[in-house]
Amino acid sequence: MDRFGDVVYTFEAEGKEKHVPVIKAPKKAKAGEAFDVTVIVGEDVPHPNLVEHHIKWIAVFAKPEKGNVIHIGTFDMGPTYAEPRVAFPLKLKQNSTLFAIEYCNIHGLWENSVEIEIE
Repeated sequence: MDRFGDVVYTFEAEGKEKHVPVIKAPKKAKAGEAFDVTVIVGEDVPHPNLVEHHIKWIAVFAKPEKGNVIHIGTFDMGPTYAEPRVAFPLKLKQNSTLFAIEYCNIHGLWENSVEIEIE
């Protein structure tokens, strides 16, 4: 049986330059204090933003050291209008891994993650 994770592409896949979401966040933050997170798709090589080829959405999740995965937000984008870039403040209570998943209407799902240490 296929698993959902088997259809998600990462840095190892061809076409990664304009598909892997880049997560910009501090490596350390204080518990309960907001810090800025930015997710960019195609940071160095711009992704097309056409009706026929675009990034439809970016979803962000946090996986704390203890506990279940938390859905932080899903950002839906209209082709030709919204660029595949989102920024938002985030508060975490414990060390966590942030995951960003994005959907390209032609090339599927792509992911990336970063570790955030909470002091």
